[in-house]
Amino acid sequence: MPHLFDELQLRGITLRNRIGVSPMCQYVAKDGFADEWHLVHLGARAAGGAGLVIVEATGVVPEGRITPGCLGIWSDDHIEPLERITKFVKGQGAVAAIQIGHAGRKASCREPWEGGSYLSDDEGAWEIVAPSAVPFNDSAPVPRELTLDDIAGLQDAFRLAARRSKEAGFDWIEVHGAHGYLMHSFHSPISNKRTDNYGGSFENRVRFTVDTVRIVREEWPEDRPMSVRLSSTDWFEGGWTLEETIELAKILKAEGVDLIDCSGGGGTPLAKIPVGAGYQVPFADAVRREADVPTSAVGMITEPWQADQIIRNGQADIVLLAREYLRDPYWPQRAAAALAKKDLAYVPDPYHRAHGRKMG
Repeated sequence: MPHLFDELQLRGITLRNRIGVSPMCQYVAKDGFADEWHLVHLGARAAGGAGLVIVEATGVVPEGRITPGCLGIWSDDHIEPLERITKFVKGQGAVAAIQIGHAGRKASCREPWEGGSYLSDDEGAWEIVAPSAVPFNDSAPVPRELTLDDIAGLQDAFRLAARRSKEAGFDWIEVHGAHGYLMHSFHSPISNKRTDNYGGSFENRVRFTVDTVRIVREEWPEDRPMSVRLSSTDWFEGGWTLEETIELAKILKAEGVDLIDCSGGGGTPLAKIPVGAGYQVPFADAVRREADVPTSAVGMITEPWQADQIIRNGQADIVLLAREYLRDPYWPQRAAAALAKKDLAYVPDPYHRAHGRKMG
């Protein structure tokens, strides 16, 4: 079986190891533009040895952002700042990826350090949309139910976002279908009460995701990988289930998706989530085995031995670190030392002296 520092090839792209930077919103963009913070934040983790660096959830339309500080890719003007990031990340030997999405009924919120609640009109709140006019919680605004024309327009926005991502130099694209955002809210009976072709049966509830993924795959280069992040369960009775995730993963694989990024929850504030070390790894394991598709595991993966064990046991093909990467951009170097794989860790030339490697 492979280990944490083995390469992984998907289509024409090879990761130098199985360690990825999970897409993490930074909430500091202005009008959707990446800036120096994003360059340094993502660049440091590429220089720290990650194999895969995924840019945070990036809105395909302005109204698709979670907060006013979220990144966007609805305009050609967004391409150049993102290209600065891809050039640096790739220059450090990592694969540059981007996650594109729409926040749905969880859009138009304040930044987390401002409480994370919904914006007021005085603060510039915008209209939120969803499959059905069902608010996320008791204090949330009621979203407008998407029309069929709205759905077609959003799918075109995803197509254009994929095209811009390609022009910005990304080698990997991920579609965000998790955490209660737009795609996930179509999947879940909790938030989808439609009676047309986008609601009711499993086939109808996943239709928006499947059709949109097909559009993105057609736009995305054949030799570059595409992943989809899914909430594997709602952790709530009557909601989206792991069994449905497995069935959707089979469909997405047939549509040309190369990897399922297995997360969970976010669809309802009433969920009872058993958070603990590696608590979502069983989802990646089940989807990998039952749908016969590569997966990534994410959620409370912090220790080198833990990450290595996930790969060696065949539970996932990639481990994605989130909060641990906020604490330590050089986690792969520390992991390599802990796993007696120090010679396999990427170290930038100017840092060789700190790792006992020859200079010049």
